[in-house]
Amino acid sequence: MTELDALLTQARDIDTPTPLMGRVLEDALAQQPVPRLRVAPTIWAQLANVLGGWQGMGGLVAATCAGLWIGISPPQALPESIIEILGTTDSYVQQDPSLSGFGWDVEEG
Repeated sequence: MTELDALLTQARDIDTPTPLMGRVLEDALAQQPVPRLRVAPTIWAQLANVLGGWQGMGGLVAATCAGLWIGISPPQALPESIIEILGTTDSYVQQDPSLSGFGWDVEEG
């Protein structure tokens, strides 16, 4: 045991690596990537990233075009409720004037 203790004490006291370990460390450092300077992305790249890349931007453009088309030229076969939501007709004008609340306070006398 004393021989083993002597060898372990000698190994612990050595601060310099062995030549093999030095070569291994050199090879390891050579394989590591070199840090590069990062360039900040432009505002357009950040916006495209927030919206989901080109897939999200494509869907957004398609929805915008469809909404613009429906807004400018709505189809003729839409139900009345959808036409009122789109605002192509004024629902107040189509109501019966007797159902309106305007002027009720004047009729009371």
